[in-house]
Order: sequence, then C-alpha cells, then structure tokens
Amino acid sequence: MSTAPLIDVNTASAQELDQVPGLQGHGFEIVRYRGERGRFTDLRQLDEVPGLTGKADASKAALTVGGD
Repeated sequence: MSTAPLIDVNTASAQELDQVPGLQGHGFEIVRYRGERGRFTDLRQLDEVPGLTGKADASKAALTVGGD
C-alpha cells in the first residue's frame, strides 16, 4: 500500500497547503500565521488560524509539524 508523504505545515507553501483536502483556500492564512507566531509545535494549533477552527480535523492525517 502506497501512502502520500505528509505535508509539513512549518515548511509547506500556501499552494501546497491548499492542495490538502479540507484546507483549500486557507494556505495563505496558515503561512501568515506561521510567519507571525513561529513554527507550529502541534497540529491542534491549526484551530488558532483565523477561519480554520474545526475545519482542519479531517486534514490532520495528511499533515505533520516536522521534526525528527
């Protein structure tokens, strides 16, 4: 079974984030939030992005905050 690579919310562009189901149209806001507040340390922080509260839940399986 092949799985798609996870999208790192700390390094992805707005366009890459817009390709994730459930995040369409929110990539710019995620990148702007990241620029103003710094790196995401937990995917739950996506709920703090304006306009995204509760909308990213279904997308979290395709996302990561990076790190090794």
